[in-house]
Amino acid sequence: MAKEDLVYIEGKVVEVLAGGHFLVEGPNGMKLNARLAGKLRKRHIRVILGDTVTVGVSPYDPSHGLITYRGRDPRAEQNN
Repeated sequence: MAKEDLVYIEGKVVEVLAGGHFLVEGPNGMKLNARLAGKLRKRHIRVILGDTVTVGVSPYDPSHGLITYRGRDPRAEQNN
């Protein structure tokens, strides 16, 4: 599956699972298993409960995906 074939959706992390896997709730309440992409693991980007993330999902199997981006934390912006 090429990177261009993925469908990107916005979601929120609702549960942190073992081994770099997360349960992400997307639009319309759909839940999917997602894991961290290689660049996020390489750069040690931390994804925690409640983060807004962008997930790349295969059109052939929308039950799991790949977290490619972690959005800004709104709590950190309020403190500035």
